[in-house]
Amino acid sequence: MIIYLHGFRSAPASLKAQALARHMQARGLGGKLWCEQLPVSPAAAVALIESAVAASTTPPTLVGSSLGGFYATVLAERHRLRAAVVNPAVVAPLSLEPYLGPQTNLYTGESFVFTHGHIDELRALQVAAISQPERYWLLAETGDEVLDYRHAVDYYAGARQTILAGGDHGFSRWGDYLDDIVAFAGLA
Repeated sequence: MIIYLHGFRSAPASLKAQALARHMQARGLGGKLWCEQLPVSPAAAVALIESAVAASTTPPTLVGSSLGGFYATVLAERHRLRAAVVNPAVVAPLSLEPYLGPQTNLYTGESFVFTHGHIDELRALQVAAISQPERYWLLAETGDEVLDYRHAVDYYAGARQTILAGGDHGFSRWGDYLDDIVAFAGLA
């Protein structure tokens, strides 16, 4: 089972989520993907992900992009799960401060207000350091215009790392790694 976690202002309709869903469906693995709309509240998002982890009949692999990578790390540490993190928001409480105030989901069009309370929830969830780097795979592009990839390289030291020159925050070469993601999850 893969639990895919989208980023801030994103949705299951995102390019990465849809590409992964199509890829898994084409390989007869459509029923092995969980990808739901995450609430704006980080505490509520983690509670929803916890329910997906609990419902999985086998230990799932978490795959998270940006803020989803932050959440994937939180849950991987709590439950000793594998996690592939894509351009992850390693310091989410700091990275998201510029987004305080009214926001719009890029895929659903939903309007919401991102508050200091949400930042406090992120701080409460933050994992100071990963405990078992061998359970992680970092995928990052150096051209990420939103997050400094070097923070992730340092944070996930000792983990499998795929660092690609150029690209962007959306991880432009996502399609090249779908087979590898499925294999990392033990579904190949």
